[in-house]
Amino acid sequence: DPHGRFSIDPQFGIIRSKKQLDHETQSVVMLTVQSQLGNSPVYSSTQVSISVIDINDNPPVFLTKSDKVTISHTQPPGTAVYIAHAEDKDSGLNGAIKYSIASKQSNAFSIDPSLGVVNLTRTVFAEKQQEYTLHIAAEDCGSPPLTSLLMLDSLAAKIVILDINDNSPSFTSSPLSYVMEDVEVGFLVHRIIAKDPDEGKNGQVTYHILSGNDDEAFVLDKITGLLTTAKLLDREIQEHYSLTVMALDDGSPALSSTQVLTIIVLDVNDEIPVFLKQLYETAVRENQDPGEFVIKVEAVDRDAGLNSLLRYEIFPGSGYEKFKMNSDSGELITTASLDRETQEVFIIKGNSCHDLGSPSRSSTAQLYLMVLDENDHNPLFAKTQYQISVREDLEEGSAILDLFASDKDEGLNGEVTYCLIDDTFGAFAINSVTGSIVTTKALDRETKSQYTFRVVASDCSTHLPRSATVSVVVHVDDVNDNDPVFLQNPIRAFVPAETPVNETVATVRAEDMDLGLNGAVVFSLMIAETVFQIDAKTGDIILQEPLDSKGFSTQLVVTAADQGISPRTATAMVIIFTEEQEEEISFSRSLYEASIPENSAAGGH
Repeated sequence: DPHGRFSIDPQFGIIRSKKQLDHETQSVVMLTVQSQLGNSPVYSSTQVSISVIDINDNPPVFLTKSDKVTISHTQPPGTAVYIAHAEDKDSGLNGAIKYSIASKQSNAFSIDPSLGVVNLTRTVFAEKQQEYTLHIAAEDCGSPPLTSLLMLDSLAAKIVILDINDNSPSFTSSPLSYVMEDVEVGFLVHRIIAKDPDEGKNGQVTYHILSGNDDEAFVLDKITGLLTTAKLLDREIQEHYSLTVMALDDGSPALSSTQVLTIIVLDVNDEIPVFLKQLYETAVRENQDPGEFVIKVEAVDRDAGLNSLLRYEIFPGSGYEKFKMNSDSGELITTASLDRETQEVFIIKGNSCHDLGSPSRSSTAQLYLMVLDENDHNPLFAKTQYQISVREDLEEGSAILDLFASDKDEGLNGEVTYCLIDDTFGAFAINSVTGSIVTTKALDRETKSQYTFRVVASDCSTHLPRSATVSVVVHVDDVNDNDPVFLQNPIRAFVPAETPVNETVATVRAEDMDLGLNGAVVFSLMIAETVFQIDAKTGDIILQEPLDSKGFSTQLVVTAADQGISPRTATAMVIIFTEEQEEEISFSRSLYEASIPENSAAGGH
């Protein structure tokens, strides 16, 4: 008993334990007991075998507190994936161990209670759970049983599931995104997100644009999935993009999936309305009631929504008050009756349209409106009567007067033709186009000294033509075209021989049908005579000297001359005698003709 665990009663030989015994330390103690009788030097000894009977005083103990194993998730159910091992210093049933899973994160595992073998109960996937921690407890079969948990002792077995690349990336981000068209280059448009439940490289995803980015409007960061603009956008050129995006994992072989990402470019009011024409031209009839449709103007705005809704208006200006613009349709109507003769053309420079964006954008166009004529004006002569004097020696075909009648209308409505409506006795005609009046025969003032007739000016309208009438008075001026004519030729005069001096012995008479000086006749003796003298004005022949005898006889040649610039003359014979002779009486003409103007006053010569 080297450890002094026992004592013996020296008198009675009773062996007692002095210390706690431990079966697990020493299950059998062999004591050598020696006896001595009195003081006799003779000794006697014997062997005492003491068996320490086991009691269940030791719980099972795991040799390691934690462990880690790695398995493939392709293992089928029932596969042994781990063996738990604990020791119990007790013996017999007290040292027999039963295993159990004290706490577990999943029902994917079970344990053989006797052997401590951990088996799969189902297929496990690393994508769902990559790591499992099993807390395994050990319990002996003593009575009462002891467990490792009493010593706060359990085995933490960590089971790691090895991943294989059996999952394709799956997009979780929206397939639709919106971006304003006026964003700057580099603006973040969308974040593309794809999840891959695999682990490690099998679950590492990169992003790529496969199609739809032909104009390279976007840049995609393959690591972060951030999609940004690479250039300025313009909704009016392209209002949406359909990008085919691929998510690719880094497994081997790599798996991928695609998504069509639609990017809607939202409108900004960056477009100015544009008229289909910069100049609108049309015609509108005059004299129409207010509300007459004139023209419709149109503009387009490539923006969208309110930015593309247009309103039309015309700004104040010349003639503005006669028109009204429908702000919605762009239709222009009249607000008053138009008069082409007052204003033939309306140029509206302030025709505007603006969109309903904020701020609003606008543009202008010009309207050129021509007022169409209606035959609402008569031709108009400058005078109500024209009087003209012409020489009677005009040649046939000479123009004597150019008439003009204006017509404020236009076209055929304002084109004027002329005609004579009174008898001109064949003396005049008028050019229907120019209004020029010409002579159609030689004039003779002495035959007709005045013509009065009317001229009608008519427009050429094909519907209800209009006309005006004017009176024309033509005075025929005298030309010295007639010779003086003696009323009697020859003249015989009987003068008694005793006729006193200064006595009128005869009188000659002559007429000239011309007027004025052309018709004023003066008389003279062709041969100077001392016996007789003639009064130039009266034609009286006056005796200047006494007659010599009763048988006196002489012949005087009397000249009658008018006082025109180029005087015309005539001569007559005057026979003077002192003895009575039988006098022959004769007319100066065999036929007398005269023209009498109508409406001549009574008593006229």
